[in-house]
Amino acid sequence: MSEHVSSPPGSDAGLWGSVEELYGWLTANRAVDGPDEVLLRILKLSEEVGEVAQAVIGATGQNPRKGVTHTWDDVSAELCDVAVTALVALRTLTPDAPEVFARHLRRIRERSLGGG
Repeated sequence: MSEHVSSPPGSDAGLWGSVEELYGWLTANRAVDGPDEVLLRILKLSEEVGEVAQAVIGATGQNPRKGVTHTWDDVSAELCDVAVTALVALRTLTPDAPEVFARHLRRIRERSLGGG
């Protein structure tokens, strides 16, 4: 695992700098270690995806007992939580997360949009 370097409070660390800071904070405050730590960070994704579903149901008023309980801004925020949780889980698997993600995104772009 790489050494955690934090940015000053209120600074803009950028995407991967922020992921690294969150990874460091979670690692410093973890309740479990080893393989279970990785599994629990990946499992956290399911919780976050469930919160997206709850927000969509709430934004569309699909639960007649509750009515409209969320906004589309809530849905956006929950989707962001999913993305951040996934990136932190990826960082937990490998310190090369930015490169792994960039390579994978290139493959997706090429497959979906064609070469170039």
